[in-house]
Amino acid sequence: KSEHFSCMSFCSLKTSMTKWKPDFDSAASEYAKAAVCFKNAKQFEQAKDAYLKEAEYHTENKALFHAAKAIEQAGMMMKDLKKMPEAIQYIEKASMIYVENGTPDTAAMALDRAGKLIEPVSLEKAVDLYQQAAGVFENEDRLRQSAELLGKASRLLVRLRRLDEAATALQKEKNMYKDIENYPTCFKKTTAQVLVHLHRNDFVAADKCVRESYSLPGYSGSEDCVAMETLLQGYDEQDEDQVHRVCNSALLKYMDNDYAKLAISLKVPGGGAKKKTAKPPQGGAGAPAASAEDDDDYEGGLC
Repeated sequence: KSEHFSCMSFCSLKTSMTKWKPDFDSAASEYAKAAVCFKNAKQFEQAKDAYLKEAEYHTENKALFHAAKAIEQAGMMMKDLKKMPEAIQYIEKASMIYVENGTPDTAAMALDRAGKLIEPVSLEKAVDLYQQAAGVFENEDRLRQSAELLGKASRLLVRLRRLDEAATALQKEKNMYKDIENYPTCFKKTTAQVLVHLHRNDFVAADKCVRESYSLPGYSGSEDCVAMETLLQGYDEQDEDQVHRVCNSALLKYMDNDYAKLAISLKVPGGGAKKKTAKPPQGGAGAPAASAEDDDDYEGGLC
């Protein structure tokens, strides 16, 4: 059946004394039908080739949107063949054509889908795809969609322990939410920033994030604000108990999983705990001093 479609496509391209131009539209249509037949027969390599031929003739016919769709379908055939790098290459190529065609939203959504496909295989490539998609949406002033995609990239950067890049992505993400006046989400991004900066051993940057957030309507005195002030105080004073309480609170434990893991794995500087404040001796000056064993309850690392 697919050979029939290929023959029909060839006939569409032939010219004659009464037909001066090849019928690229009909040829593309025949290859599209052939691709579906191959796909239904699970002959994915042949389906991919048919989709690429369809794209070629759509391009000849200046039908760029349809060409991009066909190339994206070729990528999905590669996905079915478990050839993920090739699949992503086709989808990225399709996204560029979507942009060229003036349909950037479709391009960004294609890149988002590609990110989800490649995430189980390569977190690094998924980050790149999500950032590309975010950039497309940002260029169209679609800040909410851009911020959501940056959020995906930020979380994966944390998982990859690329914390400097995660800090930069989080700041950009937070700025977008501020621009669209989604302040509660800004509060959560501030908390994520603090955790990332403390894992980078940059207390100054963490403190700065909180101080800058005081300008956000409703932040000062909020649950998020009080938690971060308490965390930073405990971290600065090497009070392991205080840090542990904040990091294991419901507020942080129910964050996105990658940030929750940062919280429960946070260590205070030096890895030691704040010692008990010495109590005045009871029973006069001759009373024995507290033994070293009294301090042992506070030894050990956090989480």
